Amino acid sequence: MTLTQGLESAAPAAGIEACRIIDLPRVDSPRGSLTFVEANGHVPFAVERVYYLYDVPGGASRGAHAHRTLEQLLIAASGSFDVAVSDGRHERTFSLNRSYYGLYLPRMIWRDLVNFSSGSVCLVLASRHYDESDYIRDHDEYLQAVLEGARESGASQGRASRARARPRGAGQGWPPS
Repeated sequence: MTLTQGLESAAPAAGIEACRIIDLPRVDSPRGSLTFVEANGHVPFAVERVYYLYDVPGGASRGAHAHRTLEQLLIAASGSFDVAVSDGRHERTFSLNRSYYGLYLPRMIWRDLVNFSSGSVCLVLASRHYDESDYIRDHDEYLQAVLEGARESGASQGRASRARARPRGAGQGWPPS
Protein backbone atom coordinates (compact mmCIF):
# COMPACT_ATOMS: atom_id res chain seq x y z
CA MET A 1 0.00 0.00 0.00
CA THR A 2 1.33 3.46 -0.88
CA LEU A 3 1.29 6.39 1.50
CA THR A 4 -1.43 8.09 -0.53
CA GLN A 5 -3.60 4.95 -0.46
CA GLY A 6 -3.23 4.79 3.32
CA LEU A 7 -4.53 8.36 3.56
CA GLU A 8 -7.84 7.47 1.95
CA SER A 9 -9.26 6.68 5.37
CA ALA A 10 -7.12 9.17 7.29
CA ALA A 11 -8.12 12.67 8.31
CA PRO A 12 -5.82 15.49 9.44
CA ALA A 13 -6.43 17.68 12.47
CA ALA A 14 -8.88 19.70 10.38
CA GLY A 15 -9.89 18.62 6.92
CA ILE A 16 -9.92 20.75 3.82
CA GLU A 17 -13.52 21.76 4.59
CA ALA A 18 -12.13 23.90 7.44
CA CYS A 19 -10.32 26.11 4.88
CA ARG A 20 -12.72 28.94 4.16
CA ILE A 21 -13.05 32.50 2.93
CA ILE A 22 -13.76 35.01 5.69
CA ASP A 23 -15.57 38.19 4.67
CA LEU A 24 -13.78 41.08 6.35
CA PRO A 25 -15.55 44.38 7.13
CA ARG A 26 -15.49 46.90 4.31
CA VAL A 27 -16.17 50.61 4.66
CA ASP A 28 -16.63 52.41 1.35
CA SER A 29 -16.49 56.16 0.89
CA PRO A 30 -15.91 58.54 -2.01
CA ARG A 31 -12.36 58.93 -0.66
CA GLY A 32 -11.64 55.20 -0.93
CA SER A 33 -12.33 51.96 0.89
CA LEU A 34 -11.10 50.66 4.23
CA THR A 35 -10.97 47.11 5.53
CA PHE A 36 -9.94 46.25 9.07
CA VAL A 37 -9.22 43.16 11.13
CA GLU A 38 -9.73 43.29 14.89
CA ALA A 39 -8.20 40.87 17.38
CA ASN A 40 -10.58 38.19 18.65
CA GLY A 41 -13.26 39.34 16.25
CA HIS A 42 -12.70 38.61 12.59
CA VAL A 43 -10.06 35.91 12.83
CA PRO A 44 -10.70 32.50 14.47
CA PHE A 45 -7.41 32.68 16.42
CA ALA A 46 -5.32 35.15 18.41
CA VAL A 47 -2.92 36.94 16.04
CA GLU A 48 0.70 36.81 17.23
CA ARG A 49 2.52 37.64 14.00
CA VAL A 50 1.87 39.56 10.79
CA TYR A 51 4.01 39.43 7.66
CA TYR A 52 3.57 39.99 3.94
CA LEU A 53 4.90 38.64 0.66
CA TYR A 54 5.59 41.04 -2.20
CA ASP A 55 7.70 41.42 -5.34
CA VAL A 56 7.09 37.75 -6.15
CA PRO A 57 8.53 37.23 -9.67
CA GLY A 58 6.17 36.13 -12.43
CA GLY A 59 5.78 32.35 -12.52
CA ALA A 60 7.23 31.92 -9.01
CA SER A 61 5.36 30.18 -6.21
CA ARG A 62 5.49 30.51 -2.45
CA GLY A 63 4.46 28.23 0.37
CA ALA A 64 4.86 24.55 -0.47
CA HIS A 65 4.63 23.59 3.20
CA ALA A 66 2.27 22.87 6.09
CA HIS A 67 2.34 23.90 9.73
CA ARG A 68 2.03 21.51 12.66
CA THR A 69 0.26 24.00 14.96
CA LEU A 70 0.12 27.41 13.24
CA GLU A 71 -3.13 28.81 11.84
CA GLN A 72 -3.16 31.59 9.25
CA LEU A 73 -5.37 34.09 7.49
CA LEU A 74 -4.12 35.06 4.01
CA ILE A 75 -5.32 38.29 2.39
CA ALA A 76 -4.60 39.64 -1.09
CA ALA A 77 -3.92 43.19 0.13
CA SER A 78 -3.14 44.13 -3.47
CA GLY A 79 -3.42 42.24 -6.74
CA SER A 80 -4.31 38.58 -6.84
CA PHE A 81 -2.96 35.05 -6.40
CA ASP A 82 -4.24 31.51 -6.00
CA VAL A 83 -3.84 29.27 -2.97
CA ALA A 84 -3.89 25.53 -3.64
CA VAL A 85 -4.60 23.61 -0.42
CA SER A 86 -4.59 19.92 0.45
CA ASP A 87 -5.39 17.89 3.54
CA GLY A 88 -3.60 14.82 2.17
CA ARG A 89 -6.78 13.40 0.63
CA HIS A 90 -8.57 16.30 -1.02
CA GLU A 91 -7.36 19.38 -2.88
CA ARG A 92 -8.95 22.75 -3.53
CA THR A 93 -7.82 26.06 -5.01
CA PHE A 94 -8.95 29.46 -3.73
CA SER A 95 -8.46 32.60 -5.82
CA LEU A 96 -7.79 35.65 -3.68
CA ASN A 97 -8.38 38.91 -5.54
CA ARG A 98 -10.25 41.17 -3.10
CA SER A 99 -8.62 42.89 -0.13
CA TYR A 100 -11.72 42.29 2.00
CA TYR A 101 -11.54 38.49 1.72
CA GLY A 102 -9.27 36.41 3.92
CA LEU A 103 -8.54 32.72 3.48
CA TYR A 104 -8.44 30.84 6.78
CA LEU A 105 -5.95 27.95 6.87
CA PRO A 106 -6.05 25.68 9.94
CA ARG A 107 -3.05 23.69 11.08
CA MET A 108 -1.84 20.67 9.05
CA ILE A 109 -3.02 21.95 5.67
CA TRP A 110 -0.52 21.88 2.81
CA ARG A 111 -0.49 25.13 0.84
CA ASP A 112 1.01 26.41 -2.41
CA LEU A 113 0.63 30.07 -3.38
CA VAL A 114 0.76 30.51 -7.18
CA ASN A 115 -0.26 32.79 -10.05
CA PHE A 116 0.78 36.06 -8.42
CA SER A 117 -0.29 39.09 -10.42
CA SER A 118 2.19 41.90 -10.95
CA GLY A 119 2.42 44.09 -7.85
CA SER A 120 0.45 41.69 -5.64
CA VAL A 121 0.86 41.69 -1.88
CA CYS A 122 -0.09 38.71 0.30
CA LEU A 123 -0.75 39.79 3.87
CA VAL A 124 -0.55 36.94 6.40
CA LEU A 125 -1.92 36.93 9.95
CA ALA A 126 -0.48 34.04 11.97
CA SER A 127 -1.46 32.45 15.28
CA ARG A 128 2.13 31.98 16.48
CA HIS A 129 5.54 33.54 16.30
CA TYR A 130 7.96 32.13 13.73
CA ASP A 131 9.22 28.66 14.66
CA GLU A 132 11.07 26.66 11.99
CA SER A 133 10.25 23.39 13.79
CA ASP A 134 6.53 24.03 13.10
CA TYR A 135 7.08 23.78 9.33
CA ILE A 136 6.74 20.59 7.30
CA ARG A 137 8.49 21.37 4.02
CA ASP A 138 8.67 17.86 2.52
CA HIS A 139 5.36 16.67 1.04
CA ASP A 140 6.02 12.98 1.76
CA GLU A 141 6.81 13.87 5.39
CA TYR A 142 3.54 15.82 5.49
CA LEU A 143 1.54 12.84 4.18
CA GLN A 144 3.21 10.61 6.78
CA ALA A 145 2.35 13.08 9.57
CA VAL A 146 -1.29 13.19 8.43
CA LEU A 147 -1.44 9.40 8.37
CA GLU A 148 0.12 9.12 11.84
CA GLY A 149 -2.26 11.79 13.16
CA ALA A 150 -5.22 9.84 11.84
CA ARG A 151 -3.92 6.64 13.44
CA GLU A 152 -3.48 8.39 16.80
CA SER A 153 -6.93 9.96 16.49
CA GLY A 154 -8.48 6.60 15.64
CA ALA A 155 -6.70 4.90 18.54
CA SER A 156 -7.88 7.50 21.05
CA GLN A 157 -11.45 7.34 19.69
CA GLY A 158 -11.33 3.54 20.01
CA ARG A 159 -10.14 3.78 23.62
CA ALA A 160 -12.92 6.27 24.40
CA SER A 161 -15.64 4.09 22.86
CA ARG A 162 -14.35 0.99 24.70
CA ALA A 163 -14.40 2.96 27.97
CA ARG A 164 -18.01 4.05 27.31
CA ALA A 165 -19.01 0.47 26.51
CA ARG A 166 -17.63 -0.90 29.80
CA PRO A 167 -20.40 -1.77 32.29
CA ARG A 168 -20.83 0.41 35.36
CA GLY A 169 -18.45 -0.62 38.09
CA ALA A 170 -16.25 -2.46 35.66
CA GLY A 171 -12.65 -2.35 36.66
CA GLN A 172 -9.74 -4.66 36.73
CA GLY A 173 -10.76 -8.22 36.30
CA TRP A 174 -13.83 -7.36 34.26
CA PRO A 175 -15.44 -9.32 32.82
CA PRO A 176 -15.30 -12.01 35.47
CA SER A 177 -13.72 -15.24 34.35
